[in-house]
Amino acid sequence: MSLIKSISGIRGTIGGKAGEGLTPIDTVKFVAAYAAYIKKTSQNDSLKIIVGRDARISGDMVHKLVTGTLMGMGFDVVDLDLATTPTTEIAVVKENGNGGIIVTASHNPKQWNALKLLDSNGEFLDAKAGEEILKLAEAEDFEFAEVDDLGVISSKDYLQTHIQDVLSLELVDVEAIKKANFSVAIDCVNSVGGIAIPELLKALGVNVIHGINCEVHGDFSHNPEPLPENLTDLISLITTEKADVGFAVDPDVDRLAIICENGEPFGEEYTLVSIADYVLSHTLGNTVSNLSSTRALRDITEKHGGKYNASAVGEVNVVAKMKETNAVIGGEGNGGIIYPSSHYGRDALVGIALFLTHLAKFGDKVSTMRATYPTYFMSKQKIDLNPQINTDEILLAIKEKYRDEDINDIDGVKIEYKDRWVHLRKSNTEPIIRIYSEAPSSEEASQLGKEVITAIKDIIG
Repeated sequence: MSLIKSISGIRGTIGGKAGEGLTPIDTVKFVAAYAAYIKKTSQNDSLKIIVGRDARISGDMVHKLVTGTLMGMGFDVVDLDLATTPTTEIAVVKENGNGGIIVTASHNPKQWNALKLLDSNGEFLDAKAGEEILKLAEAEDFEFAEVDDLGVISSKDYLQTHIQDVLSLELVDVEAIKKANFSVAIDCVNSVGGIAIPELLKALGVNVIHGINCEVHGDFSHNPEPLPENLTDLISLITTEKADVGFAVDPDVDRLAIICENGEPFGEEYTLVSIADYVLSHTLGNTVSNLSSTRALRDITEKHGGKYNASAVGEVNVVAKMKETNAVIGGEGNGGIIYPSSHYGRDALVGIALFLTHLAKFGDKVSTMRATYPTYFMSKQKIDLNPQINTDEILLAIKEKYRDEDINDIDGVKIEYKDRWVHLRKSNTEPIIRIYSEAPSSEEASQLGKEVITAIKDIIG
C-alpha cells in the first residue's frame, strides 16, 4: 500500500490500513483539512466547492466520502460526478466556487486514486497552500458543522458548457474542420474521455469516429498512461480504418497523445509543439514549458518571434511562469496543453480542437506536419544513491563542474548546450537522482545522460 502526501494533493492506493493508503479515514482527514484551509482563507461569505471525478473503480466510493465530508464541514457542493479535470476547473469559476476537488489519480493504474485540490480560480493550489493543508491534516485541526449548518449538494453537468467554450475560441475553426471531413480514431481508456471526446468531436463536425475503450467503467483495458507502448490497439485501429489521425487521453483527460495516419506516434512532447506552432502563427507571444520538456518548443517560439521560458516541473509552476511572462500558450511535454484564452489548466479538449484546426488549415497528412518540426530524442535515466549521501550536495557539485555552461537551477540542475540539454532532479521519496537528457539523436541523448552519471560517480568517489 502507498500514500503520498504532497503539496499538490493526496495520492494513494486503495485498501489497507489507515495511513498506508488512500483509505476512507485518510480521505476524510485530508478533505476536512482542505475545507478548513478554504474556510480560513476565503474572501467569499458563501462556502461552495465543486467536485468531479474520473471513472476509476474506486471513484464512486472516494467521491461519496469527499462530498459527505465537505457537507459535514458546512460547504455546499456542486457535484459534477463523472467529469474531466479541465471541465471541473472551468466549473469552479463559472459557479463562483471557493475551490474544487477532482477525484482522480490521472495516469496511474486502477488501484490508485487521488485528490487534486483547486483554488477559487480553478487552478491547482500553490506550494504554500499545500503545505498549510498538510499541517492542518497532521494536527487534525478542523471543526465540523453543527446540524443546522450542514452543507447541501446539487448536481450539475458542465460538459456541454465546456465544449461550447472550446468551440467559441477564436482560433478554433469549426467550419474548416467540417470541410476537412476527418476520420478520427480515439482511445479513451475506459474513463470520462469516453463521454467527453466523442461529444466534442461531433460538435466540431467530425462525422467519422472510430472509438475503442470508450466504455466508462474504470477497469482500464491497458496501462492508462497515453504512451506509445500502451496504445498498440489504437495504432492498429488507425491503420485498419485508414483514419486521418488518432487521439488518446489519460483517465481525467488533461493529457493528449496524437498518432499519425500511418500509425507512427506523433510524440507526446510534440503535442504542445504543434499546437504552439499554430497559436503562434496567429498570435505573437511567449511560451512556457517545464525544464524537462523538449527544446523544440523553444525553436518554434523563436521562429515566430516570441520568447520561450522554462519553469520548474509541475503544472502549478508552469502556470505561474506563464502568467509572469504573459505566455499565449504553454504546457508540459507529457501532452498537457495550457491555453490561457480558455483557462489556466491542462486541457485535452482544447488541444484536440486546436490541433484539428491546425491540421485542417495545414492541408496535408499528420506525418507530414510532424516532419516540419525539429526532431530531438529524449533519454530518461536514473542513478540510485546510498541513503546516507546528500543529494543536494551532489547537485551543487555538478553545478560547479559544469559552471562554464548555461545552467538553470530553479528545479534541480539543468545544463543547456546549443542543441541539447541534460536535467538532473532528485526524488522526494527515494535516494535517486533522475537524469533526463535530449539531443538530435537517441544515441547522443543517452550518451549525454551517461556522461553525467559518470560525473556523479566520480564525485561520490
